This record gives sequence, structure tokens and C-alpha cells, in this order.
Amino acid sequence: MFGTFTAVDRLSFTVERGEIFGFLGPNGAGKSTTIRMLCGLLTSTSGTGRVNGHDINREPDQVRQAIGYMSQKFSLYKDLTVAENIAFFGGIYGLKGELLRARTGSAVAMAGLTGLERHLTGTLSGALQQRLALGCAILHEPPILFLDEPTSGVDPVARRLFWDLIQDLASRGVTILITTHFMDEAEFCRRIGFINNGRLIALDSPAGIKATTGSRTLEEAFNTLANAPLTGTDTHSP
Repeated sequence: MFGTFTAVDRLSFTVERGEIFGFLGPNGAGKSTTIRMLCGLLTSTSGTGRVNGHDINREPDQVRQAIGYMSQKFSLYKDLTVAENIAFFGGIYGLKGELLRARTGSAVAMAGLTGLERHLTGTLSGALQQRLALGCAILHEPPILFLDEPTSGVDPVARRLFWDLIQDLASRGVTILITTHFMDEAEFCRRIGFINNGRLIALDSPAGIKATTGSRTLEEAFNTLANAPLTGTDTHSP
């Protein structure tokens, strides 16, 4: 709660290892607040949660060591080069020496930035900046990755390439929770949690949500769910 305002209300769900879990809802629904709590950046007023086996309120440092986080706004330093940004975040994660060099090479290759290591980050296209941010978020090879609207502001082709990277990470066992406003991206998620007014009002696969609401598209389904009266009960994961 923020004063008398309840941003997240009795939210309950689980995400399986290697799953791409979509977290959707309108602006102000409570998505970013939930992510900040799960990342150990914000303490919940009541209740708790566990990330990689660690309590988010009592063990926030352990939680932060087990995750990668890519914020909604571009979080890197535009006046540093690609290599300098990677070195900076590598230092934050405690990487050095040969291990840092190896992870740097992997991040550059993954982001498609080979040959651009000495370029100022601010001169890169929006798509390359986002891919660099993802590379920095996974430098320490975290088992869990939180992505808060990572493809906002990039073109459809770049968004699809970014999702190729996400799906590759998931295929290697990385658990991913992602927020997005793009319904075509939500179709790539194994399951979707839809939050509205701080409450989880649907939790199922994209196909399951469309079938339950009798909708042809996810956008139609979410409009139906958002306008439905609250039942007073939470929707839990199976």
C-alpha cells in the first residue's frame, strides 16, 4: 500500500522454471510495483513471495543476486561505450578477469554488437540499445529474468528479433517474467497473468484466456476481462 492506496491486492501466482510468463494490464494496474517487490526493491505491506527460493522481504540481497532486471526505461549510460557499459555492470555483479572477458564476448555476440564495442551507447539505434541492456542484465547468468516492457519504442522487426533472444534464453532454462502492451508478443508467452486495479483477474495460456472469454484475440479478451465486475476472489495458477 502507498498511504491509503492499494497498488497490489492479494496477488498470488507461480512461475515455473524455464517459463516465459507474461504479466499484462493497463497503465497503473500494479505491474511495475509487483516486479519491484519480486526484485527485492520494494517491501510488501503484507504477504510475501519467494524468488528462487528466497523470501523477497527477508532476503532481498539473495533475491537480487539470483535475478536479472531490465527496466521499462533505458537503464544504461549513453555517454559510455558499449564495452564500458558492459564492464560497469560486470563490476556490479562481481565479475572480473577472464570471467568478465568471456561474459563480455558472449554479451556482445548475443546483442549483435560485434565491431561496435567502442561506439558510444547513445549513438546506437533503439533496438541495439535494448539488446545491449538485455546483455548487461544477463552478464552474471541469472536463473530468473524480469523484463519490464523491454520492447517499448522499437520497430516490429526489432521486437521480433528481441523475442528470438528471449525464447533462446528460456530454452536454456532461464525463467522469464515479462510485461508488455503488445498483444502479438503476449502470444509468445506460455502463460499470461492479467492484472487490473491491483488484482489478478485471469491466469492461463493465451489460447485458454481467449477460449474462456469467447474472444478471437487477446485484445478482445482483455477488454472483456477489464470490464467484468470483480468477484472478490483471486485467480491462482494451477
